[in-house]
Amino acid sequence: MARPRPASFEKVKTVAENRRARYEYFLEEFFEAGIALTGTEVKSLRFGEGSIAESYAEVKDNEVWLVNANVPEFSHGNRHNHEPKRPRKLLLHEREINKLRVGVQREGMTLIPLSIFFNGRGRAKVELALAKGKKMHDKRDTEKARDWKREQGRILRQNG
Repeated sequence: MARPRPASFEKVKTVAENRRARYEYFLEEFFEAGIALTGTEVKSLRFGEGSIAESYAEVKDNEVWLVNANVPEFSHGNRHNHEPKRPRKLLLHEREINKLRVGVQREGMTLIPLSIFFNGRGRAKVELALAKGKKMHDKRDTEKARDWKREQGRILRQNG
């Protein structure tokens, strides 16, 4: 029997975060995926370099790929350094890949990487989310709700 997954992932060191994703999308379902990296990419990520702001994931031929993620070249690397924006394979179980494929094809959702982090065992992981795009009025509603929460906190601190 499989061990139950934790509600939130055990993030020891977050390297890159996509903060706009929560503003631009309704995040439905979250996945933790391993990422296939070369040696210099791992070293570059351990130094805290990397960006996933403009990246996305796609399902191709029963595999999931992280596209347009920027991991800059390692400063002390040699001629065998990696290409900064190459597509990187994400490591998921087959049933998770099928779930992602169904979400993207049938329901018109998008695969958004939320963060790249190192877990407790020192492995580089990507937090993925199946997401649905927000319209402009949805973004305004989200902003209104966030501002009201902030105002509530101020009122409670003043009168509490």
